[in-house]
Amino acid sequence: MPAPRADDPGRPRSSSPISAGDAPVAPRHRLRRRILTVTALVLALLLAWPIGLLIWSNGKIHHVTALSGAADTPGTTYLLAGSDSRADGTIGADGTIGARTDTIMVLQVPTSGPPALISLPRDSYVPIPGHGSNKLNASFSWGGAPLLVKTVEGLTGLTIDHYVEIGFGGVEQVVNAVGGVQLCLDYNVADPDSGLNWKAGCRLADGPTALSFARMRYADPTGDIGRGQRQRQIVSAVTAAVAKPSLIFQPSRQVALIDAGTGALTASNGTDVIDLARLALAFRAATGPKGITGTPPIKNMDYRVANAGSTVQLDPKLTPVFFQAIKNGTLPPGTVGGAPKP
Repeated sequence: MPAPRADDPGRPRSSSPISAGDAPVAPRHRLRRRILTVTALVLALLLAWPIGLLIWSNGKIHHVTALSGAADTPGTTYLLAGSDSRADGTIGADGTIGARTDTIMVLQVPTSGPPALISLPRDSYVPIPGHGSNKLNASFSWGGAPLLVKTVEGLTGLTIDHYVEIGFGGVEQVVNAVGGVQLCLDYNVADPDSGLNWKAGCRLADGPTALSFARMRYADPTGDIGRGQRQRQIVSAVTAAVAKPSLIFQPSRQVALIDAGTGALTASNGTDVIDLARLALAFRAATGPKGITGTPPIKNMDYRVANAGSTVQLDPKLTPVFFQAIKNGTLPPGTVGGAPKP
């Protein structure tokens, strides 16, 4: 009798049409789908946080009309103004009430060559459009950011691309947000005007101490030049603290830092958080070993004029050549300017 054929209706059939070798395929597909789903979710969360943080921080930046609309000059030029507000009615040691700008810095990133961070002494005797000549910071008092921008452009020959005003009243919150900053001063200070008490050397400064460090002037033997150096030191220290990789894994500190930082900043219209990040990188580069820091050439620290009293006289012959070299990126790295030697 012949053996039954495979397709014989009488032959018992397997209960499953899938062979033993094909059985694991379906579970593998399900596992792959789960892995892809989880990966996509994780990537979405990783992208959503920085994008959301960027949008949120952009919305918190205070803006002001500041730029002149002058023709562009090569490179990127930032004007940083450190303002010290007395809006709460507090009267400063100099009798000033309301906002003033005591620190004025030009940060130039040339198309080639080293970046330069140049402090302009607030008492520099310069031409102010529509007001003759007077102290540089008078331009801010008379016309706010727009007149300060035009005055600095006339002095330097550089068109300002971004204006950023740093309220030193917000320094305390920013420094606290990064957990304090390392500051150094090579002499003892007991200054009742700023409240700074300092023993020569370096130490980790909290927010209130950093604010006093920024404001101290009368106990500094170099006056506004020394104050500008200390304020650059604070900004450099904050920038270094923000650049620490560990901050990436501290979302709450990121939020606190952005909240404090945007609260202390006012920027020109069109300047966003990306521009501020570029500014911070340029600031670090300028204050590093391959950058340029200092002041324009100074001829006289006590230049007396009838309409402004004691002012700072920039060297009329050297200053235009100096700023042309800054614009072209042809100055070598290092420290420039400073008080003239006796």
